[in-house]
Amino acid sequence: LGPDFFLFVGVLRYYKGLEFLVAAAPQVTTPIVIVGDGPQGEDLRKEVQRLGLSHVHFLGALPDADKHALFSLCRAVVFPSHLRSEAFGITLLEGARAAKPLISCEIGTGTTWVNRHDETGLVVPPADAVALAQAMNTLAADDALCARLGQGALARWLLHFTPTVVGTAYRQLYDELLSANG
Repeated sequence: LGPDFFLFVGVLRYYKGLEFLVAAAPQVTTPIVIVGDGPQGEDLRKEVQRLGLSHVHFLGALPDADKHALFSLCRAVVFPSHLRSEAFGITLLEGARAAKPLISCEIGTGTTWVNRHDETGLVVPPADAVALAQAMNTLAADDALCARLGQGALARWLLHFTPTVVGTAYRQLYDELLSANG
């Protein structure tokens, strides 16, 4: 695949917005790699084939080691979830940990907490293939922007999402709850 591709990782479900990623793909020349499988997999593959999108690659479900390798190699992580059924988006954290810029939709869930527009990545309106393609093309054309946003994503991950930070916050919460019921 080389080092210049957009990466989606997740279960291929209705709320992941993959139909908008596929609709954006004809406007994007950079390869798009989709890792995972699920209820929408067959329909998405058929649509990609119908559109003749040879730069969209479905890799299916992969072991964690392979996914981590893809995160380290990709240009950016694209996470087009468009419905509030997407509560958080672990994929965004995995991309941030790998110092990759993130592309996500503003759906008012935990994805907003992870990806901050122009700090850790680009945030676009939900269910908008044109805006998604524009964000992808922006990152495809600007190495400096990718580097800056990737470093911003890593800095945010280190500040808020490392196992130590999260574990300490949970411990503090449990301690507070136990002392209140004391």
